[in-house]
Formats: sequence, structure tokens, C-alpha cells
Amino acid sequence: MRQSVLLRRVLLLGLFFVVLPCFLFMMLNLPSTNSKSEREDFGRESSGLVKNNGHTSDSQKLNVIEEGTEGIVYKDESFHTPVVRINGSLGKGGLVSDGDGRSKQNQSTTIETKKVSAEVTREKIWEMEDQVIMAQAYLRFAPPGSNSHLVKELKLRIKEIQRVLADTTANKRLSRSALQKIRQMEATLFRAQAAYPDCAAMATKLRAMTYNTEEQLRTQQNQASYLTQLVARTMPKGLHCLSLSLISEYFGLDTEKRLFPRGNFVEDPQLYHYAVFSDNVLACAVVVNSTIFNSKEADKIVFHIITDSQNFPAMSAWFLLNPPSPATIQIQAIENLKNLPSNFTSSFKFHYLGDLRFTSRFNYLRFYLPQIFPSLSKILLLDHDVVVRKDLGELWRIDMEGYVNLAAEACDNTGDSVNRIKTILNFSEPVIASKFDGDTCIWAFGMNLFDLDEWRRLDLTDALHKWLQLGKEGQLWKTGILPIGQMVFYNHTMALDRRWHLLGLGQSSFRVVSELELERATVLHYNGNMKPWLEMSIPKYRVYWVEYLNYNNSLLLKCNIHK
Repeated sequence: MRQSVLLRRVLLLGLFFVVLPCFLFMMLNLPSTNSKSEREDFGRESSGLVKNNGHTSDSQKLNVIEEGTEGIVYKDESFHTPVVRINGSLGKGGLVSDGDGRSKQNQSTTIETKKVSAEVTREKIWEMEDQVIMAQAYLRFAPPGSNSHLVKELKLRIKEIQRVLADTTANKRLSRSALQKIRQMEATLFRAQAAYPDCAAMATKLRAMTYNTEEQLRTQQNQASYLTQLVARTMPKGLHCLSLSLISEYFGLDTEKRLFPRGNFVEDPQLYHYAVFSDNVLACAVVVNSTIFNSKEADKIVFHIITDSQNFPAMSAWFLLNPPSPATIQIQAIENLKNLPSNFTSSFKFHYLGDLRFTSRFNYLRFYLPQIFPSLSKILLLDHDVVVRKDLGELWRIDMEGYVNLAAEACDNTGDSVNRIKTILNFSEPVIASKFDGDTCIWAFGMNLFDLDEWRRLDLTDALHKWLQLGKEGQLWKTGILPIGQMVFYNHTMALDRRWHLLGLGQSSFRVVSELELERATVLHYNGNMKPWLEMSIPKYRVYWVEYLNYNNSLLLKCNIHK
């Protein structure tokens, strides 16, 4: 008996002498701390980890990763945000170490962590948006005036999720309260699903909601389009000031000084005749200046600008004060043109009432060029939203081989169906399907050379009137002048290389135009709403337009018109 007691005492003393050195060794190798508070923090965190015994709740899961002797990184698995202890201090965003390699490695880890966090947040945002849609659908199942507990709960959850969505972005991590609201919404939707189990009725409701949403979207798109068109058609304050100043200048001139020089060249068929139809003084100034500046035979150029009676004084005053020497210029008012048909204005109105893009009379003058210029054989029509970058003289030397219209095509050789006439004509109508090939490439207005003699010989103006009459009986084409032009000049158009005429510089949704295309193009066309004289223009393309205006002109300075 005494021997067994003695043996137990020896074993206990031996265990004591083994444990004591181990305990002292562990204490000596603990991480150094700089202050009492930090030691207490370390003790609390260590004890917390021990108490949890490696298992934490969803909101407190932490991975412990040893980084040598520099510090300890705690990573929040739920939200992918690393929490770092460096020499006893906690921080977020990555581990800072004395070694460059370790610092770069941790920076890379932080970047990847942020990417993952952003992706998770985006998914949660989509989930919340879907939850709101489902909750609204379930609310529609409730009887009108219902004030049940489930209805109140759905309304409350919708408001909570909408608040979270309003405060959340893809780069901002979700808070714990936001995640809790998502889970609460899930529970509410589960109860709603049990309360409304009729799937067929639910599908009908969802289809109705989809239809209503699409109708609302379509209405808003139409309103946005209308307002955009309104802005594009509205005269900027500076242009209005310029017009008023020019009108004052015009009526301040003596009658004989209101006449343009070289009037005898206006009907000379041996010269190069250009037509521009516009009520915009600055736009016409750029077209005229750029054409003359880049021409090798500027003295052979004759410009015919047709405006309305309201803008005739301002347009005349500008070119009287800024003569386009050595070219010749003629200004006319549309009201004074004698050879237009009596129903000119009303002929084109039946499709376009209320659409600001197609209410301008200037758009339709192009279909009466032989009547407007009876003594000319050829004329080159330029839209007022173009800039000429190279000499156009070569166009006049092209043999048109009996074609009436010389124009650049809008489609390429890739087989793309976007710019084919089947996209703008109604081929469900037999009269269209029997006359045209839907895969024919669309050619562009904006820079067109017309053989007026051939036009008169083929009597294409009469063909125009026949199509307009048929158009009153049915919807044969989409709105605009382009479909009418494709029909009238079908099989009468010679295609130009696309480098002659670059389109789309006034459209934000148009394809990106490369610098090489811009430099190679002869004519730049700002078709679209973002005209270069408006503040909403595209700066990248506007620079090619402003270089042909002298912004030191006293009238431009007076009206605060600048680059």
C-alpha cells in the first residue's frame, strides 16, 4: 500500500517538472505587444478563439492564418473582407510587411478579394430586385382593399429591400442588416407562396405585369426620343443672338450693297454647282468654308443656298460680310421658288405628323432639283451637317453612265442586313415586294451628285408623285426621306466608295469611328441628333467642324459663340 502511494507521488512530481519548462517556453515565445491595451486585445481574441473551439456563428467565422512571426490575418468568410493584425494592431485591406515580396503578395490577394466581394454584391442586388418583383406579384393576388397580415408584411419587406437597393452599389459590400432583410424577405415570400399556390394564375399575372412594364418603357422611350429631337431642333441662344445681329446688319445696308457679286455665274452649266438647304447660318458657313478651302478650283464653285424668308436676311448678311471668295454664292428663299408644285408642303405630311425629324420643308426640296435649277445639267447636293475635308472636283469628272444619282453606300461587304432596303420598306405589301430586292444596299443622302438632264428624261419626279399617292393608301415605308429616295432612285444610283462619305458622327449609338477612317474620309457627315453646333455634340468629332469657323469674328464674340 505504501509503495503504491509513493509511486503516485513520483509520477506527479515527474509530470510537474515536464510541464513547467513547456509552459515557460510558450510564454517566452508569445508575440510581443507594445502596450497593455494591445496585450489585452490579444488575450481577448485568443480566448475568444479557444472558447469557440474552432466553430463560430455565420456572422463571426474567421480563418486564422499564420504569417511567420509578423502577424495574424483574420478573414471574414461571409463578406470576404480580410482583417489583419500587424504587431498587435488590427486593420483592413491587406497585410503590410517589411518584406517587398510579401507586401506585393498581400496586395494582390486584397485586389482579388475586392473583385470577389463586388461580384457577390452584384448577385445580391439582382436577387433583391427579383424579390421585389415577386413580392409585388403576390400583392396583386390579394383581394382589393385587403389588409391582412401577409399583405402588410409584403409591403414592409418591399420597402426594406428598396431602401437597401437605394443605398447599395456594386463596389459597396452589403451590411449584416441588409443580409438579414434578404433572409426575412425569403421567409415572407415562402409564406406567400403557400398562401397563393395557383401557378396558372400567377403566370397570368406575371405576363400582365410584363406587358404593362413594356408599355411603360415604350412610352418613356418615345418621350425621350421626342425630347431629344426637340433639343436637336431648338436653336441655341448663341445662334438666335447671331441671327438677330445679322438681320440688323442686313437692313442697315443700302439696297445695292445687298446684292452678291458674280451674279452672271449663277446659271453657268460649265461651273461646279453645289446646293445647300438650311435655316442655320453657322452650318452653311462651315459647309461653304470647308468646300472652298479644300478645293483645287475654288473659282469654279457656285453655291446655291436655299433658306426660308425668315432667315433670308441673316443668311444673306453673313455671306455679304464674309464673302466666300473666289467662289460664287446665291441665296434664295423657299417661298420665292416659282417651279415648286402648289401642294409641295402638304404632299409629305401624311406620315410624319408630330415627328420633329420630318417636318422641315428643306428635307423634301431635294426631290425637286430639276424644277429649282432648270438651266443646270448637274448639281452636287450637300446636307448642312457635313464638313468637306478634301477636294470634291474629282466627282465632276466621273462618267455617270446614264445613272441619275451618285452616292456612297451605307452597308459593307460583310453581308450585314442592317443597312438593306428591307429594313425601311414594307415588303409585306405586294407593290413593294414586286418592285424591289430587299437585299439591295441602302445608299446615303448627305453628299449626292445628280444628273439633272437624265432625271428629266426619266421623269423621276412623276414617279415620286405616284409613290406618294400609293403611300397615302397604305404604310409602304418607314418615316423619313431615305425610304422615298431609295424607291425613286432605285436602279438609278451609282455607288461611290464609302471613303467619300463617312456617316454617323452625330449618333452616340453609332459604331466607333477610327482615326484612320476620319483622316481618309472626304466628307464627314454629322447625321443624328448630336449636331456639332449643339452642346450635346460629340467632342471627338466636333473638332473637325470648328476648324472651319473663325471664332474671332466680332459677331460670334458678341453672341458668346466659341469653341
